[in-house]
Amino acid sequence: MQRTKFAGMPCSIARTLDVFGEPWTPLILRDVWVGMTRFDQIRADLGISTKVLTQRLRWLAENGVLERRQYSERPPRYEYALTTKGAELCDVLLAMRRWGDRWLAGDDGPPVLHRHRACGQLCHAELRCSECGAELHITDIEVLPGPGVTVAPG
Repeated sequence: MQRTKFAGMPCSIARTLDVFGEPWTPLILRDVWVGMTRFDQIRADLGISTKVLTQRLRWLAENGVLERRQYSERPPRYEYALTTKGAELCDVLLAMRRWGDRWLAGDDGPPVLHRHRACGQLCHAELRCSECGAELHITDIEVLPGPGVTVAPG
């Protein structure tokens, strides 16, 4: 489990890391997103220990990112589904994938491609301004205090 708790910090990035910052979590969410919804599928795909996977799935369910659904009574077995909160968190994976494809894919190119269901075209994620629609980069952003700002570490 994570050593440092970030949930109390007055920063949305820190609070997100409290849920998402452990290294196995993005990979577990990726697997559920692509259809590996059962414990044994995720464990086999990731090579993760039963103990760690159990802890991470429990944490994600407790935080409303995954929903646990029973699919067998004897023996009791469960599968996992993304909640709305979890699906929105997976948008972070799209940005991570774009960065990884650009900087780490190597000569062979990206390991997977994404097709936009609405238009049928291969695509990648882009950040856009919610107001004008322009592509958004860190150099385009000015950081200002928000209504929830407090003076504290983080």
